[in-house]
Amino acid sequence: MARGWGRALLCFDPVAERAQALAQETGGEALGSNAEVAARADLVVLCHKPAQLEKIAAEIAPTAKAVASILAATPLEKLKGAYPGIPVYRFLPSLPAEVRGGAIVQAGDPKSEPGLTGAPIDAEVRELFAELGTLVVLDDSLVDVAMGLMSCAPAYVALVAEAQVDAGTRRGIPPAQASVLVTATLAGTAELLRRRDYDTLAVRREVTSPGGVTARGLAALERGGLRAAFDAALDAVLGEQR
Repeated sequence: MARGWGRALLCFDPVAERAQALAQETGGEALGSNAEVAARADLVVLCHKPAQLEKIAAEIAPTAKAVASILAATPLEKLKGAYPGIPVYRFLPSLPAEVRGGAIVQAGDPKSEPGLTGAPIDAEVRELFAELGTLVVLDDSLVDVAMGLMSCAPAYVALVAEAQVDAGTRRGIPPAQASVLVTATLAGTAELLRRRDYDTLAVRREVTSPGGVTARGLAALERGGLRAAFDAALDAVLGEQR
């Protein structure tokens, strides 16, 4: 996220070297405590472990002006309880935020409807996170479900790419060229789906001739349980949160 924003940031980390490295990379400043960050920042982004919510809130709630959380399994109402009296937001980013790509989920707050822009700070925070990718607003109860679709997904997509590269390499294509072929195709297909209004069926039909090689390949993926595997992966993610 810090790399995606490309702004000078105030930051703190219990491991001082990590904060200093991030500050140096972004042109920002490493501070000595969470409380210092809260006192100086217009918006504090919570990036700690969910179990640390109350501990960190005790340090920064008295001086924080606004808080945005990217904590998993931490509902908006729980965040508001920890930070009473100030604007509180919940977002779910994914790794492609580093290159201003992928999706960013915002937990919808009915109390700030319509449009989640009930106050100037709401619009400013929303625009800030929208810089990092495609912003999607979901009900707060669905944010952890979204994690299994987009926050975990870079690892899944990387695994799919790795499997395709391995398949090509076993049949003679050098690994470097196979990696370029697969990665470029994944990126191009994602852009094509966006331009086709996310109509996955239409794109599959354009590539797939009846009885052709793509049809045979798709049938093999279905027999291999591709859909069931992704469904099981989402169940596994949600099971970790319960």
